[in-house]
Amino acid sequence: MSLANTPPFETQALLAEIKSWVEIESPSRDGAAVNRMMDKAQADAIAAGTRVTRLPGKDGRGDHLLLTSPWGEEDEPGILVLSHLDTVHAIGTLAGPAPFRIEGDVAYGPGIYDMKGGTVIAMAALRHLIAMGQRTPLPIRHLIVSDEEIGSGTGREHIEREARRARYVLVTEPARDGGKIVTGRKGTAMFRLEVKGVAAHAGVRHQDGRSAVKELARQIIDIEAMTDYATGLTLNVGTIGGGSGTNVVPQEAWANIDMRVPNQDVAEKAIARLRAIKPYDPDVSLTITGGLNRPGFEKTPAIAELLEHARGLAAEIGFDLQDLSTGGGSDGNFTAALGVPTLDGLGVDGKGAHTHDEQMYISSIVPRARLMLRLMETLS
Repeated sequence: MSLANTPPFETQALLAEIKSWVEIESPSRDGAAVNRMMDKAQADAIAAGTRVTRLPGKDGRGDHLLLTSPWGEEDEPGILVLSHLDTVHAIGTLAGPAPFRIEGDVAYGPGIYDMKGGTVIAMAALRHLIAMGQRTPLPIRHLIVSDEEIGSGTGREHIEREARRARYVLVTEPARDGGKIVTGRKGTAMFRLEVKGVAAHAGVRHQDGRSAVKELARQIIDIEAMTDYATGLTLNVGTIGGGSGTNVVPQEAWANIDMRVPNQDVAEKAIARLRAIKPYDPDVSLTITGGLNRPGFEKTPAIAELLEHARGLAAEIGFDLQDLSTGGGSDGNFTAALGVPTLDGLGVDGKGAHTHDEQMYISSIVPRARLMLRLMETLS
């Protein structure tokens, strides 16, 4: 039975469900808080009739959840739906600067757009299939991780394991720019540059000092100059520090560097160039740590074909589905790098991710849920 022309979702019911999730704050670095959110998701999934596997967290991070359709064999290739329930917002955001509220077609709240709204609609689609007794051509596996916002350090092994037995990956990150989905993302690399100079009294023995801050300032200019918009490479020195007092030639300084790369070739060359930097002052030493966190996610022919399929389904539902590439990374970077056709940005529409004005467009909930359902029904 096709549900293409049957409205299986109700806006207010899904909005109430999303609200109940938003009201459980779950900042990435608070494992206990994330697990309270995972407890809620697990209870809802069990009530829906999905198979649930709880994957213990480590290093102080929250647990992960794997929700599986009742049909399908363990080793059968399937559809991987990929979500996360951690947010960037600290405990207290809900009671302070970003309470849940509704103004017209907009619902506000920490994590509502990135990405609790998207996770709820994916679960609702699977719940509907189970309730209808409808077996899809491929088994559905919905992996919900706990630390995407800080790099998926503990989630990556589960993401890549599940991707290896997936024919397709559907990522419930939020939609972009009026409902566009994502078919390409830059890879991300993070580095820390530490500079060690020689301390001296700034008034009495200034000539004996070797300023780490001065060296860092020179290096920052060079690092930022590596940015090349033509190739899509960007470097950003985001935070810096150093010195111990205004009357001391600074012995130490540091900088944290964000690098975005479109593909592996650009990444390898840029990383090699960054690691090869030399100090201007021979009496000062430089140490660089870090590396590539997420590989580049490029739009392949297989992803383009998957996009066209999704575009046709969206037209059935009644909206025009467009795509874009973005500089931000997601867990879809890992799956695309493994060669699995991946569509990202399939969550709710809205704006303001990671801000106190984070918002979801209520009118996007049902169309996006229906698109997710139709993808589950039709991918084979």
